[in-house]
Amino acid sequence: MNKKENLNRQIAGVMVALVVGIVSLCLILNTCFLGSYYISNKQKSMRQAYNTLNELAEKGIAYDQEGQIQMERMAASEGLSFMVISSDAAIVMSSMGDSADVVHLFLSNLINSGNDEGEVLESNSNYMIQRLTDSRMQEEYLVLMGTLDDGNMVMIRSAVEGIRESASVANRFLLYVGLLAVFVTILIAEKLSGLITRPLKRLTDISKKMTELDFNARYVPQKNRNEIDVLGERMNEMSSTLEQTIKDLKQANLELQQGMEQKEKNEAMRTEFISNVSHELKTPIALILGYGEGLQEGIASDNESRMEYYDVIVDEARKMERLVQELLALNKLESGGRKLEMERFDLMKLIQGVVSSSALLLEQKGVEVRIMPKGEVYIWADEFFTEQVVNNYISNAIHYVDGEKKIMIRCDATDHGTVRLGVFNTGQPIPEDAVPHLWDKFYKVDKARTREYGGSGIGLSIVKAVMDSFHKPYGV
Repeated sequence: MNKKENLNRQIAGVMVALVVGIVSLCLILNTCFLGSYYISNKQKSMRQAYNTLNELAEKGIAYDQEGQIQMERMAASEGLSFMVISSDAAIVMSSMGDSADVVHLFLSNLINSGNDEGEVLESNSNYMIQRLTDSRMQEEYLVLMGTLDDGNMVMIRSAVEGIRESASVANRFLLYVGLLAVFVTILIAEKLSGLITRPLKRLTDISKKMTELDFNARYVPQKNRNEIDVLGERMNEMSSTLEQTIKDLKQANLELQQGMEQKEKNEAMRTEFISNVSHELKTPIALILGYGEGLQEGIASDNESRMEYYDVIVDEARKMERLVQELLALNKLESGGRKLEMERFDLMKLIQGVVSSSALLLEQKGVEVRIMPKGEVYIWADEFFTEQVVNNYISNAIHYVDGEKKIMIRCDATDHGTVRLGVFNTGQPIPEDAVPHLWDKFYKVDKARTREYGGSGIGLSIVKAVMDSFHKPYGV
């Protein structure tokens, strides 16, 4: 990920820039305005000290011990020096001592306050506040020179250098605090950005998986839920909705595809069906038409010949009827036109009934039939459809039996609680290439032989349709 795109770095950068900006602003304000503010504040302190001293003088307690203590306490707390001198230059009260130098200082400031050397900051009838430079000390002071209501002169002063020093110290301290704040901010920003970016990274990973159609990932909210957790829960809902929507779309697409395939298949089956039915009906119709025209034209002159013609016509008509019935039965099976009616019945009894109905044909062909087991075998199935399957299997076995002319019908229980029916007959094996097509409609391995016994090639198609409706396997 590009550094500019790293949210952790962006958050840390914003927080550090904010702290640096605030500290820089404070340094600029300190440098530009702290001195002026400090001087303004000192002027206020000087005015307050002058007013307090004047009030104490009016009360007559300014120059006793109580007044002296109060003034010294104020001077100490505000960083001021003060001195009161009478009209005859005697020191009445002073926080600077009572030496000749102090008196000289007072008089020097008094003289300076009367010229234009100092900057006058404030002036009225009682006092004047100036910014003066001490020629002896070469230091700058704020000096208040005035007269009290009792006639004594007062001087209150404060060193400007102390103001500058205070501003310098404040700036240095602020710079150190700023550097420490930047370091702490980096640590806090790293921690804080982690709290924000970790869930966002999880959401990013989830969204990436969603683009890859992987909807298993889910956002787990934190203990203290916030807006990111709400977003995560909404993403979970969106993921579930998208998964279901895509599932529905795929299902709809599959159904549409299956529908199109089924439509194509049905069209192919319809075309094949019409072709096969036309082919199957062409021969009996041609025979019926030919023999009917022969009777019409009087070709069969004697009764015996006419009866032979009638037998052929009736036989071919019956084959057509059987073909139509089989086609109708197959159509019902494939279209679901007849619902399954599940019931419990004896399969061996049903098999015995089918074999009995073919007893005459079996006797004529000299076929030996063995049925195993001899006892009862009960199953749950649709009896009518089951009889269709059994009848087609046994009918095929009878028509294609050869060699030793033996047919074996066997029922075996499976591990799945079902019964496996097997029909075996001796004779020529079915060609390998014909096996996959046995279940196709109208498919005949030996067309001449099938035609000989009247088969339509639909029997095993009916077996396939029945077993598909049972959802059970079949084979050969």
